[in-house]
Amino acid sequence: MAQTDNSFLTDKIFIRVNHLPDKKEIYVLDCFAGKGKIWKNVVSLVDKKIKRLPIEFKDGVGFHLPGNNMAWMGTIDLTKFDVIDLDAYGVPYEQLKAVFESGYSGAVFVTFIQSLFGVMPRGLMESVGVSGKMLEKCPTLFYKSGWEYFLDWLYQNGVRQIVHRSHERKHYLYFNCAGLCTEDCNTHSEGRAVNRA
Repeated sequence: MAQTDNSFLTDKIFIRVNHLPDKKEIYVLDCFAGKGKIWKNVVSLVDKKIKRLPIEFKDGVGFHLPGNNMAWMGTIDLTKFDVIDLDAYGVPYEQLKAVFESGYSGAVFVTFIQSLFGVMPRGLMESVGVSGKMLEKCPTLFYKSGWEYFLDWLYQNGVRQIVHRSHERKHYLYFNCAGLCTEDCNTHSEGRAVNRA
């Protein structure tokens, strides 16, 4: 699967437009900013003032934070933002982990893409019960269900409802950290609640 900037751009734009916080002024941390196409389009479609802090901005025009977003996420108070955007090439496991650990309580937009070989982050897989030994013996068996393991991991972190649009191994999703489960988040007795956009 070739890496392409903003494939399924319309899905990415409208999942954001339809799930922005109900505020007139919104602060966005755009962690994989690229050329800024997604948020330029969102701004043109909504009647809200959107202030965006881009990281890894390819055009490099205007104020932005250059370099690896993980280097910045550990130093920024994430709770100051209304939206955190993780439009990654791959699985933004480390970034989401930082969001969950920060106590953030706003909207999160995520792009989850399994590459050609479907490799999933080892930490994520181990957290849902797939050991390193199991992965070494039969990686394709586990990686083929990467999206399901990702949903399990979100559930473990308190996420009980998402909205998503999916195209094969590309998934664009939204959830809100404000309603995260705080008790018994590591049990699966309630199952997962997933809504399709």
